[in-house]
Amino acid sequence: MSGASLPYDPRNPALRTFHDAIPAFLDGTDTPRDYLERCLEAIGEREPDVRAFVITNIESARKAADRSSDRYRRNRPLSAVDGMPVCIKDLYETIDMPTQMNSPVYEGWQSIRDAAHVYALRTGGAGIVGKTVTTEFGQATPGPTRNPFDLTRTPGGSSSGTAAAVGAGMVPAGSGSQVRGSIQRPAGYCGNYALKPTFGALNRGGGHSMAPSQSVLGVHAGSLEDCWRTAFHISRTVGGDPGQPGLFGHPELERAVKPRRLARLETRAWPDTEDETREIFEKFLTDVGGQGVEIVSRVDDDRVDALERALLTIPEFMFDIFAYEMRWPTWGYRDMEGDLLSEAVLERLERGEQLSPEDYRDLLAMRDALRRTFAALDGAFDGYLTLSAKGPPPVGMPVGDPVYGDVSSCLGAPAWNLPLLADRGLPMGIQLLGHPHEDYDLALRGRWFVESFLAA
Repeated sequence: MSGASLPYDPRNPALRTFHDAIPAFLDGTDTPRDYLERCLEAIGEREPDVRAFVITNIESARKAADRSSDRYRRNRPLSAVDGMPVCIKDLYETIDMPTQMNSPVYEGWQSIRDAAHVYALRTGGAGIVGKTVTTEFGQATPGPTRNPFDLTRTPGGSSSGTAAAVGAGMVPAGSGSQVRGSIQRPAGYCGNYALKPTFGALNRGGGHSMAPSQSVLGVHAGSLEDCWRTAFHISRTVGGDPGQPGLFGHPELERAVKPRRLARLETRAWPDTEDETREIFEKFLTDVGGQGVEIVSRVDDDRVDALERALLTIPEFMFDIFAYEMRWPTWGYRDMEGDLLSEAVLERLERGEQLSPEDYRDLLAMRDALRRTFAALDGAFDGYLTLSAKGPPPVGMPVGDPVYGDVSSCLGAPAWNLPLLADRGLPMGIQLLGHPHEDYDLALRGRWFVESFLAA
C-alpha cells in the first residue's frame, strides 16, 4: 500500500461538483453522459487503491445519463439531480444490485425494490453508479476502503465508501447514514460536505439499521449546494420517516447568512482530542470571532455549561439503547448455521439481552432529559460549533472514534460537516449544529463559512 495519494488543501480539494455543470448541460456545451464519463475515468484511476465500491452498475448509469442528456437537449430536466452520478451506501436496498451490508449473512442478497431515497434519486434522473462499502451492519467489522488523501489511513466508518468516493472526486454525491458519527466522522476524514439531518427528515425506508430510534439517512457531497439539493430532492420526493415532517427550506440555497452568535461545544471528547487538533480549532474560533461573530463557551453562559454537563451523560444511556434495539433481527442472524457474526456484534447482542423493557424506558427517559436541556437553548444561538473528529484519521483499519458525532445523534439535531481546515496535511472537518428542523438555516450559515474561509 502506498502513502499519501493527494496533498490536501481545503481551498483546492479537487472535489467534484454537479450543480455548476447544469448551465452547460442546458446550453449544449456539456452533457450528463460526458459528465458521467469523467466520473468513470476518476473511478478507473482511484478505485483500485481507494476501494470505495462493493459493486458498480456502469451500464445502468450510462443509460440513465443518456436519457438525462436527451432531456437537457429538450430543456426538460426532471429535477435538480437529473444527470447526477451518485453512489449508495450498502445498507440500503437497490433493485439492480445486491445489498450485502458487509456481512456474510447477506452475501449475494438481492432486494426486489429500491430503498426510498434510491427511488427518489432514480426517478429524479440521477444515475446510480454503485454501492459503497460500509462496516458490518453499519456498526462493526470495517471494510477495505482507504482514505483518498492517505492510503495508509482509514476513511472512517460506517459511511466509509461513500465518503471516500466523494473525497476522491469519483462522484459528486452519495448517501450515508449515522447512528453515532457515521456521517460526520468519515466526512471530516475525507474532506466532504455532509448533512446529518434532523432525526427522521430523510426517509430511511429500505434501509437496515440496528438502532432505529437514532439512525438517520444523510448525504455526502463535493459542495454545500449539491449536498442540500440532493437531500431536499429526496425529502420532497419520498418525505421523511413516517410521522416526521421531512426537510424544511427551499430547493436551492439562498444567499449566505452570517451568524451573529455561536456557541462552541467541547463535549466529552475534548479531553481526548489531540493537542494539534485542539490548537487548530482554537485558532479557527479566534478567526471566526475576528469576523464579528460572538463565540460563547460554557464559561460565558450557564446554559451552555448545563448542556456540556448533560452531554457527559451520553454513555449512561446510548450504548444500552443500541444494544436493546439490535436484538431483532440479530437474534435471527445468530440462529443461522455457521459463524456469520463478528465477536463485536455478538458481544453487543449479549449486552442487549440483559436489558428489560423497563430498563429501556429508563434509558429513553435519560435521552429525553438531555434533549430537554438542549431545547432550553433554542433561539439563544445561531448554531453550535464543534469538531468532527479527535484528530486526523488513524493509520490502518480502525475507523476512528465517533464520539463527536454522538452530540447531534443523541439530540436528534441537524449537523453539517464543513471541510474548512487541514490538520497535519489531512482534512479536518468542523461541525455546525443546530436545533431540530434548522437544517436549511444552518446550510445558509454554512455558506457564510465557506465564503469567508475558503474563497480565493
